[in-house]
Amino acid sequence: MNRKLKNEELNRISLDEFKSSQKTPLIIVLDNIRSLNNIGSVFRTADAFLIEAVYLCGITAQPPHREIQKTALGATETVNWKYFNSTIDALKELKINHFKIAAIEQTEDSEMLNDFTLSKNEKLAVIFGNEVKGVEQEVIDISDTVIEIPQYGTKHSLNISVSCGVVIWDLFQKVNS
Repeated sequence: MNRKLKNEELNRISLDEFKSSQKTPLIIVLDNIRSLNNIGSVFRTADAFLIEAVYLCGITAQPPHREIQKTALGATETVNWKYFNSTIDALKELKINHFKIAAIEQTEDSEMLNDFTLSKNEKLAVIFGNEVKGVEQEVIDISDTVIEIPQYGTKHSLNISVSCGVVIWDLFQKVNS
């Protein structure tokens, strides 16, 4: 029989332990995300996988915000984040700091997530786009690569928080293998 674990049995680390932990060398870039719930969900995913930082760009709201907090459940206090007026500005900083830039989008020459590989010690930033428009074309144009999540049904789109969870889980496995 599988007994559900109590919260105190989950061996959660403290805020200080989280802050001092070695982070996964991934940065999540949010390109003009409208939904405050999606933003909060991304912070929770970033916390779960010890992501280095979340970059909030353009119209993407910033903590502290009650609606972000509803889904973040405190992850805005643990995960490092930074705001940029434009996604292009964020990418310029990432390139200066030697990050490979990957847009998560469907394009003519996108690489399927399951085929994407990372080099040892490679730093990667992944861009997730607006709920309606996706990643802006000018952002795709300056990205180093485009990664697509394989999808097999009639709807070829996923909610941004779901996309983030799928991509970050996959990349976390690849980085730590």
